[in-house]
Amino acid sequence: MSHCDVHLDKNEGLHKSCVSLVPIFNHLEEEQLNEIMKTTQSVSYQKNEIIYHAGDKSDSLYIISSGRVRIYRLSASGKEQLVRIINVGDFTGEMALFSEGIHESYAEAMKDTKICMIKRSDIQDLLLKYPSISLKFLSEFSNRLEESEKQTTRFSTEQVDTRIALFLVESLDEADSESLELTLPMTKKNMASYLGTTPETISRKFNELEERGYIKQLSHKKIKIIDIDGLLLV
Repeated sequence: MSHCDVHLDKNEGLHKSCVSLVPIFNHLEEEQLNEIMKTTQSVSYQKNEIIYHAGDKSDSLYIISSGRVRIYRLSASGKEQLVRIINVGDFTGEMALFSEGIHESYAEAMKDTKICMIKRSDIQDLLLKYPSISLKFLSEFSNRLEESEKQTTRFSTEQVDTRIALFLVESLDEADSESLELTLPMTKKNMASYLGTTPETISRKFNELEERGYIKQLSHKKIKIIDIDGLLLV
């Protein structure tokens, strides 16, 4: 087998992982997945590399095949606001599906990351051919809109203590529901950006919540919720 053949096989495997592991596509038949594979382009990014900038042309869907990506915005004063963190199987650039435009946010690789890109014209053809994909997109858009509205409401109505307390409760997975132990889904720096505060405030509030008997800090990233009812009332 030539070097070229090996390269092609690797790309084919990457493309397949992009379309077969992603919730918006994984309900399709093998033949349909193979059709989508032909439209994808594989791109690799190193840790801290910018995938796209605010102001860049938005014309592709970006699907995370491996790694992790953070989406953030910059205010007029240059302050960073974390929008979301996306993991394997997630996607960004979804607004490109509907019209030409520019990115409003930045996307940055949090670790070495592999991404599959699908051009808008190809995605639009797929949506027309397989309406079930459209329903999957609508479901994800609905979730993101709800999350965005929740975040906006919290910034305008809740104290930082409440934001942090609710973030901890919502970070509990179903698997953690009995033990009430959770691993923070992001660093304190990213958590601070997401909640509109500072890493120092996060650390101070964690200590205060522990002193009040609501949580116990097991390690740098692991938290045990001691009094979930009390935490919900903070």
